[in-house]
Amino acid sequence: MPVKLVRPKRFGDDRGWFSETYNRDRYRTIGIDCAFVQDNHSMSRDVGVLRGLHWQAPPHAQDKLVRCVRGRIWDVAVDARRGSPSFGQWVAAELSAENGHQLFVPVGFAHGFVTLEPNTEVEYKVSALYAPQSEGGVIWNDPGLALPWPLPPQGPTLSPKDEILGTLSEATSPFDYDGRPLEPID
Repeated sequence: MPVKLVRPKRFGDDRGWFSETYNRDRYRTIGIDCAFVQDNHSMSRDVGVLRGLHWQAPPHAQDKLVRCVRGRIWDVAVDARRGSPSFGQWVAAELSAENGHQLFVPVGFAHGFVTLEPNTEVEYKVSALYAPQSEGGVIWNDPGLALPWPLPPQGPTLSPKDEILGTLSEATSPFDYDGRPLEPID
């Protein structure tokens, strides 16, 4: 499964709108065929809260289906699969409560986001339970990635764990290339 930008349909009327944000059978038809076992929800008070770039190593590796339910984020997935022709390349999308878009991030990709509005809330489904011993990742400002984070002038707000991550070239990626290409998302 490649990284995918999903745009669930919204059905509106004078009351507002309704959207089906996940349907196993429908998502299977677009190539998202995994069993989600945990839902996560984060709230970030300030603009510029940066969470990432994270992964969980096998056997606890996670596919993620990410959506922003309040505010806006810039969401990014970085190819961390050893031997991949697109190793270190990335795709990103703006997810917001307004646009309702979702980003599917498969196993083998480091994932992160930065908040673009105050009081932003993000929800995501994962295909494996959280396992702290399997945590890994890459520093947000890895010069080899050159991610164009849309940051406020004061820079990002990071967790202590995210401040000390190494670069992708220094990391021992737990993922091997599986033949799936990194495709552009629109």
